[in-house]
Amino acid sequence: MTATEFPDLGLSDAQREHIHALARSLDARQLLWASGFLAGAAQGQDAAAARVAAAGLPPGTPGARKLTILYGSETGNSSALAATLVQEAIARGLAASAYDMAVYKTRQLKDEQDLLLIASTYGEGDPPQPAAGFFEFIEGRKAPKLPGLRFAVLALGDTTYEFFCEAGKRLDSRLQELGATRLQARIDCDVDYDEAAQAWISGILGMLGEARATAGTNLVELATAPITTTVFDKRKPFAARILDNLVLTGRGSSKETRHVEISLEGSGLTFEPGDALGIVPGNDPAVIQAILSGLELDAATPVTVKGNTVALGDALASGLEITTLTPRFLDHWAMLSGSAALKRLAQPDQGEERKAFAHGHHIVDVIRQFPVKGMTAPDFIAGLRPLQPRLYSVASSAALDAQEVHLTISTVRYDLHGERRSGVASGHLADRGGPDALLPVYVQQNPHFRLPADDVPIIMIGAGTGVAPYRAFMQEREARSASGWSWLFFGERNFRTDFLYQTEWQGLLKDGILTRMDVAFSRDERRDNGGKVYVQQRLREHARDIFDWLEQGAHVYVCGDANRLAPDVHQALAAIVTAQGGFGPAATQDYMQRLQSDQRYQRDVY
Repeated sequence: MTATEFPDLGLSDAQREHIHALARSLDARQLLWASGFLAGAAQGQDAAAARVAAAGLPPGTPGARKLTILYGSETGNSSALAATLVQEAIARGLAASAYDMAVYKTRQLKDEQDLLLIASTYGEGDPPQPAAGFFEFIEGRKAPKLPGLRFAVLALGDTTYEFFCEAGKRLDSRLQELGATRLQARIDCDVDYDEAAQAWISGILGMLGEARATAGTNLVELATAPITTTVFDKRKPFAARILDNLVLTGRGSSKETRHVEISLEGSGLTFEPGDALGIVPGNDPAVIQAILSGLELDAATPVTVKGNTVALGDALASGLEITTLTPRFLDHWAMLSGSAALKRLAQPDQGEERKAFAHGHHIVDVIRQFPVKGMTAPDFIAGLRPLQPRLYSVASSAALDAQEVHLTISTVRYDLHGERRSGVASGHLADRGGPDALLPVYVQQNPHFRLPADDVPIIMIGAGTGVAPYRAFMQEREARSASGWSWLFFGERNFRTDFLYQTEWQGLLKDGILTRMDVAFSRDERRDNGGKVYVQQRLREHARDIFDWLEQGAHVYVCGDANRLAPDVHQALAAIVTAQGGFGPAATQDYMQRLQSDQRYQRDVY
């Protein structure tokens, strides 16, 4: 039976999409397990419904309440937690379903009963890009009153940003304003969220399960066979072998961009164009030594990290974040050192000063500037958070070779306090990522950055390493002999040294796989007013054609810098729609929102 031959079971569009997405993400053995699990869940729900009916429980009692889980995710953390949450809820006999905020039908909100929300925060307090439409609805005038709704919020964030967990806070506050009742207080999680999130999941499901049992219904015990296939993920990455590591930029370039090829042989990992590869880097040995020397600590000193006893040197090498100056470490060091200056920076009203200080200092700089005598290893690591993976857009298609994955990475290097510094992951790859070196990796799916059907035109906009996913897009379309037009806008600094994958694009153009390409090299060309030329200027120059493509159903993709590229491109696209469509501000906004809600305008920005 094909996807279009499903019988009419009352499935929503969102449910159909979830089924298709799940099927694409599983191998044959996992699909067989999933079919049995879902069949067991169906039997469990039927049995529970029968018990409710037999007990004479009216709709709306705790035993008959529907549980809905909504998640807003930028990098996949919220979606992974939602998957865990719905699995555990079903295992407890609760009638639960989960939806991405990006595809959730907001008209259903008024009919929800118990609602659990998991939301990450993007940038400086914004919701995840795919969830922007949901936030706009729930914070707008059209949001319904929700006196019969019970809810709880799990907020994910990063304390290095001023507006920590702001998206979750906004949801929590707004639902209360709409008359909903909290099941329990909101939990705000930093990047090391695993333990806090699991405690929240166990606590809230335990509460709902007790209410269900009190109402006279027995919890459904689902017998499920474990998936025996080894799954590599963020918590258990695969030790991949680096096949090649080449500098793409030419001699004399003001930056270094690398093309890295990594073997996935034996991992079972699968990926699609638009996905990201998570890399678990190691810290720079020179930084480790500088910290040990500054604190007068021995690398062999045993310490306990997440219940495991390891040598301090090993913990600093691969387990803990030792570069970024986080608010946690700043507060911790202010207490240990007694420094009045650090204590002042830790005050709530010093947000801008704290941000500026953290931008100009690493942990080793604080250790040197505010020394603490007699420091012990446990006291030092108490202020550190776990080292986090870094995500990089996949720059190749599995249709070309499913056993290896390519990345396009810009090496971060700069001077700070008279020393040469490097990015944690990009420095690892540039300095210690030679052929045959092992690198812990996993695949992070990105369902919000996907190619459309083969006959649909696409417009791809990117700068620098933002071109990576479009290389994967073109390899995929070439393998599939796709007929849809494709148009690439690419920006970098200099034509001679920074035209990434130049010969590949030229070959794709010659073969007709890439229909059009326009480039902007900001340091080679100036506008009439002396300003640099970026991709947004190229968009405006081709406004009529871009609007024609949009009117013919083209999908638009933007990949690159979130602070400058993404808003500038958005503004340029909106201006094109206004001018070419003859729209006013409200009609333009509606047009842009329809593009997003129809998933024809997708962004992967960082």
